[in-house]
This record gives sequence, C-alpha cells and structure tokens, in this order.
Amino acid sequence: MTYRTIRQRLLLSAGSTLIMGLLLAAAASSQASATDPSYTYATVNDVASESGNSHSNTHFQPTALHHHFWDALVLEPQDAWSSLRSSFQWQEKNLPADAQARVDEWIEYYRSSPQNIAAITERATPWLAWIAQQVSDRGLPGELALIPFVESSFDPQARSHMGAAGLWQFMPRTGDALGLVRNGNYDGRLDVITSTDAALNYLEMQADEWYEGDLMLSLAAYNAGAGTVNRAKRQAQSQGLEGQYWDLSLPQETMQYVPKLKAIATIINDPNKYGVSLPDIHPDPAFAKIQLEQPVSLAQASQLLDVSQSALAELNPGLLNGSLDPRSAQTLLVPEEVDTQVLAQLSQSGNTSLASASTPTVHRVESGDNLSAIAAQYNIDQRDLIRWNAIERPEALQPGQRLSLSAQ
Repeated sequence: MTYRTIRQRLLLSAGSTLIMGLLLAAAASSQASATDPSYTYATVNDVASESGNSHSNTHFQPTALHHHFWDALVLEPQDAWSSLRSSFQWQEKNLPADAQARVDEWIEYYRSSPQNIAAITERATPWLAWIAQQVSDRGLPGELALIPFVESSFDPQARSHMGAAGLWQFMPRTGDALGLVRNGNYDGRLDVITSTDAALNYLEMQADEWYEGDLMLSLAAYNAGAGTVNRAKRQAQSQGLEGQYWDLSLPQETMQYVPKLKAIATIINDPNKYGVSLPDIHPDPAFAKIQLEQPVSLAQASQLLDVSQSALAELNPGLLNGSLDPRSAQTLLVPEEVDTQVLAQLSQSGNTSLASASTPTVHRVESGDNLSAIAAQYNIDQRDLIRWNAIERPEALQPGQRLSLSAQ
C-alpha cells in the first residue's frame, strides 16, 4: 500500500470520526435544549384548517450553534488546483480598464488554444502541488506558482536561445549570483527544488529591496532586470503617476509578462467558464526527497528502489550525467510511492549497498532475448532502450548484439 493510499484511508477514517463526534454533540445539544432557555423556539403559523381557522404550533428553529455544526466540516481540498485557488490573492483586485484589456487579450489567446493549456498543465503534474505549497508557506500570492507556465511551459529542461534554463528560466549569471551550482555533472537551474527556492527568494528580495513589497514590480524586474524597471518607475512618477506596474512603459515582453500570468490564473480560477479542462493533480507532492552523502547513479538507484530509470531522470533533470555527486547536489527525488524503508536505508551515510551495486552499462543479447525482457531486467524504459541504441526494428535483435543501458 502506498503512502498516498494509506493517507487517504487515514483521512477518511479521521473525517468519519469527526462527523460522528459532531453529530453526537449536536444530538446532545438538541436534547439539552428542552430545558436550556438559550435555545430559540418560534411560533410558526401552520396552513389554515378546513374550517378556515388557523392555528399555531411551536417549532424548534436552528440557531447559530446548530449552523456552526456544518461550518465545522472543513474538508481537505480535493486536488492541487482547488488548493492553489484558495491561495490566489489577485483575483478580486480590480484593474484599470486599459490594464484589464491587456489581461483580457491573453485570456482570449489562451482560450483559443485550450489544447496548449491542457498540454502545459499536464506537464506541470509532477511539480504543481509542491511549488504551490512552497508559495503558500511563504504567504505569497498563489498566482506566483504559475510563473513556470509563462517562463518555460512547465518544462524543467527548457532552454532559451539566450541561455536561460529550467522551469524558472534563470540566465547563467543570475543563477550563479543566487548560488545555483553549475558544472559538468549538475545544473542547479534545472533542479526543480533548488531553482524554485532561488526564484522565490529572488522575487521576495527584489520586492523588499526596491519596491516596498510590490510583487508585480518584482515580477517585471524578474523579467527585464531591476535597472530597467527602476528607470521606468521614475519616469512614470515624473509624469504624476504612482509608478505601479500598470503605469510603466517597459520592453514589450515585460509589458506582457504580468498580463500573461494574470490571464492564466484567471482561467485556472474558473476553468469551466473558459472551456478548459485541467488534469487531476493530487494535493500532495508527487515525489519524495532522499538526502544522500555518497555518490549514486540513477541506474543504481533504479535497481535499489525498483523504479524505472527514466522516471528518476524525469524527476532529477539537474543531474546531467545520470548520477548524483554530493559535492554538487545532495537531494535525489523519487516517486512518492517508493517504499519508505528503502528510502531510510538509502539515506544512511554508512550504507554500502550503493558502492556494491554493480550496474552494467552494456547488455550482450542472448538467444531468446527481447527488448521488453531486457528493459525489465535493468529497470529501464523500453522506449529509452530503443532510443539509446537507435534500434529501427525492435523485433530483430541478434545474439551477440551489444546494447547500451544508458544515454552515455
């Protein structure tokens, strides 16, 4: 049974216990009301009798105490989207007409291609719940969790022609300044955990340092640089304007940056209204974190954890050569359903199983072998095996043929 299944059962049990307790409390309160003058009764006229005479009966009327019973049944959000919506802070803010027009243009743009929203939100599935949780824990507007939608279409391995990389599209120098390690084995800009923390730190730092906490101006600076935004702000103020984001004359991309974010948040806030379907995403993060103090390859971790190597690679895009070196990164992400006992053993610094786990890099095809069996033997995806070896006819393996078991 996975952690998620166990958790759901515990929540169901806890919820049932809460409901039963509240029902018993309400019943006890009703019984006590017979002698308690604080309970309200009212005289309500019944329907007139056949003789034309009306009569009155005294009926119990529920008070605020009884209504509170239903208010107490606060249920956990059903998915990551409802949890995210509850943390939105900008949806009720009225914008100037020209600003709202800029947002509306992007709403119509996104509405015209609902398949693109579906593809991007599907790509966000492993990451959205965790990122939204980090944003909420800082007390920031939930809309900020959607920045990767605008920056990278939620692709952790996205790279721009200018050199920006990762979900949050950090340029090399910016990443270096924020402490994101880059070397031949690891790129912190592609690591969702470290880059998310750096991005949120950067937004908060700029908002506090330059903009008196104004996060929209900080978002503009995130896109165009603080110098560009500060000059535009001074120019707007010299014209008698307040110097808010919507007052500024900025580069075209930056002029569209916040409207894009506001537009996609508006759609996600009410997808039915805009004819958009969102994938089901559980409110809990889809991965667990293992802190390691010794090197491990994804091939080794795949065997030890009984998880496909491709699944580990998707969760750990920052590991450029398929292995974790604690000198650069110490956190390995794994699917959340991995056995917790195995996690604990793998996390122990004295664990020698990593060093002793000898994972071959090449498989020699034997008579009767097929790709499906070979992939299962090494816990790798059959499609990866085909791609790594440029196999055009999977059914035509030859005895003695050597197959690479990694992308190297």
